[in-house]
Amino acid sequence: MGAPGHPADANGTEKSVTGLGELEAAVMQVLWDSQEPRSVRDVLDSLNEERSLAYTTVLTVLDNLHRKEWVAREKVSRAFLYRAVETRDQAAARALRVILDGAGDTEAVLLHFARTVSPGESIALRQALAEGSGQ
Repeated sequence: MGAPGHPADANGTEKSVTGLGELEAAVMQVLWDSQEPRSVRDVLDSLNEERSLAYTTVLTVLDNLHRKEWVAREKVSRAFLYRAVETRDQAAARALRVILDGAGDTEAVLLHFARTVSPGESIALRQALAEGSGQ
């Protein structure tokens, strides 16, 4: 069983709230932190600062993320360059929407959540709600 907010899949691999596995999430962090599309080698080099992975492992993860539509790729010479399809913030918002949609009583979840936000987060939410309603 995964940690709260990080359920395990059928194989016991921990999943983040975004539904990505730990290595997929690490690859996405590299892409989100980059200003430009990255090659498999670039991603591998970034990840291997903290762990030891094979080129083919990172290639497979990037292919899976492409299939899941988390990344786009463009062929340059003989290699693909990968970039995130969404920003980190957009992906987090989509994950929250999925959680809300699966929660059953959306209003109750939102009320519980609202009681946990910081004063700064509360201001940001109020501003976003006001902008969304045209006020």
